[in-house]
Order: sequence, then structure tokens, then C-alpha cells
Amino acid sequence: MALVVFSTTCSSVFAEKNHKVAIVIDDFGNNMKGTEQMLSLPIPLTVAVMPFLPSTQKDATAAHKKGYEVIVHLPMEPKKGKASWLGPNAILTNLSDQEIRKRVELAIDNVPFAIGINNHMGSKATSDERVMRIVLAVCKERGLFFFDSKTNYRSVVSKIADEIGVPVIENKLFFDDIYTMSHIEKQSRLLLEKVKSETTMIAIGHVGEPGEMTSNAIKEYIPKIKQEATFVFLSELVENVPIPLH
Repeated sequence: MALVVFSTTCSSVFAEKNHKVAIVIDDFGNNMKGTEQMLSLPIPLTVAVMPFLPSTQKDATAAHKKGYEVIVHLPMEPKKGKASWLGPNAILTNLSDQEIRKRVELAIDNVPFAIGINNHMGSKATSDERVMRIVLAVCKERGLFFFDSKTNYRSVVSKIADEIGVPVIENKLFFDDIYTMSHIEKQSRLLLEKVKSETTMIAIGHVGEPGEMTSNAIKEYIPKIKQEATFVFLSELVENVPIPLH
């Protein structure tokens, strides 16, 4: 297995750049299109792996061996969409407290090397205070941070996390919420503009149908973004969380 070599420190050329950007790639775990391309990107990458799927263990282990950061991509109930998109053991709002806790714990245990959690879909679940209080309580017990993908702007994640003392951070941009090259390029340009003005930026891409297009776009924009900001792991932008040794 080839080793991806990168550094989380700036080169001397960019030593004075203090803006930071983290890239998170969702939907690993199901032998999805673009997996190999994403796992070859020469930047610090946070890899979100879905639990209980055919390549969950393989993808998480491969990402870890290549020096990337791993988080659990926890399937959570959306307001709209097919149940089949969620995968096994999804967090649903009609489950009991005990069942939600059980499913979160099993998901964490199923994804090797995970240091945090983010939501897969979840526009309904992340706006439910009872559900998120349980999910975040498990995060606290396990020493994990939570990354809110912000599939719902009415999300209660930050509110509950602040109450119970869980490190939390929110997504700011999707590369590929529309699966076209023109949209992905537009979002890449937007990210480049935002890193110039914002101290920290986070963007989510996906393996799967847009995987190869998104990985190509990220690869193209790496040199341009490096002129404005430093690529870092997601955990390095989360307040009050120990930065793991990668």
C-alpha cells in the first residue's frame, strides 16, 4: 500500500499564512467509487466511514495507515429520503433512549481508529433534542468530538453539545451536494474565495457517484488553496479536544 506523504506544517513559502482549512470526505465503508482517489490526496484528510458496511473495516484501516484521520459517519434519520440510503442500525427519532445509545456505541465500536462522529443525512435527527442528547452523551463518555454536517440549519447539535460539554464543530461548505462537475468546480472556487477571508474553513466531499469528480477538483485546487491557507485535520479546528498523534 502506497504511503501518502504530507505535512500539517506550512512550508517556508507559506509560513505566514494563518488561515486553516479542513477537508472531510463522507460515505466510506461501502466500496464506493472514488475511494482510492480520495485516499491518495496529498493533504491532511478526515475520512468519515459508515459503520456496518462491507468495506467499513478496510477503509478505516487504510485511511489510518496512510496517516489520515478517521471519524464515524453515523447514519441518522432525514426529513426526506429513502430509508435504504441510511444503511444498517440508523439513528431514528422513534427509537427508545436505550436503542439509540446501543446503536451509537455499536457504530463507534465498528469503525476502527475513530476519534469523532459526524452525521450521515440526519436532517430530522439532528433537530431532535432527545436524540442528540443521547448521541452526544455517548460522545462525551467515549472522548469523541461531534462534527455537525449541517444538513439542517435548525440543528440543535451545538446547543446540546455546549450544555453537556462535548467538543463540536460545524460544516461550512459542500463540494458535491449536486452531482455535476460544473457545480463541484463552482464550490471549489467558492472554497478558495472563502479561505482568503475566513480564518477557518471546513468543506465536505463524498465518495460514491461524485467521488472521482470531487477528488479531481480537490487535487486541482490544492496548490491554489495552499497559497491562502494551511490544510489541517478536522480535529485541529475543534476547540477543547486533544489533537491526536497522526
